[in-house]
Amino acid sequence: MAYDCGFTKENNWFRYRAAAIIIENGYALVAGNDKENYYYSIGGGVHMNEKAEDAVIREVTEETGVRYEIDKLAVIHENFWNGNGAYDQGLSCHEIALYYLMKPRGTMKLKSNSYTHFNDRETMHWIPITELDNYTVYPSFLKEYLLSAHTGIEHIVTDERIY
Repeated sequence: MAYDCGFTKENNWFRYRAAAIIIENGYALVAGNDKENYYYSIGGGVHMNEKAEDAVIREVTEETGVRYEIDKLAVIHENFWNGNGAYDQGLSCHEIALYYLMKPRGTMKLKSNSYTHFNDRETMHWIPITELDNYTVYPSFLKEYLLSAHTGIEHIVTDERIY
C-alpha cells in the first residue's frame, strides 16, 4: 500500500499534491463527485518515495483512464484554506501542489472509471475555458490562469482561510 506525502496534526492537515492542467480545443478538464458542490483539478497526493512527475501521470491515468504526457511544469501552488468540505471538515489545510501542463491528445474521449479515496464516484467534465466563471472550480487561480498567457513556471499563493 502506498502512502501519500502528508500528515494531520491536531486540527491541521498538510498535503503534497501533483495536479494536471489538461486543455483540449479550448476546454479544460476538471473532476467532480456527488459529495462536493464544486469541480476540482485532476490530480492527487504524491506517494512517499514517488517523483511528482510520476504522481501526476499516475493520477491522470487513474482518473481519466487515459495516459497523458507531461508538457511542462507550469505552477507551484501554495494553498491555504479552512476545511469545510466532505473530506477536510474542520481542519486548517495547507497544500503544496505542482501543476503540470499536459500535452493535448487531439481528442476529448476518456475512459474514466474513477473513485475518490473515500470510494465516491468521480466524474470528468470538459468545461469551456471562457465559461469557467459560471462554475465553482478549485483551485481558484485556475480560471484566471487559463485565460492569460504565461512563460516559465509561476509561483501562486492562495489563502482562503477565514479567521
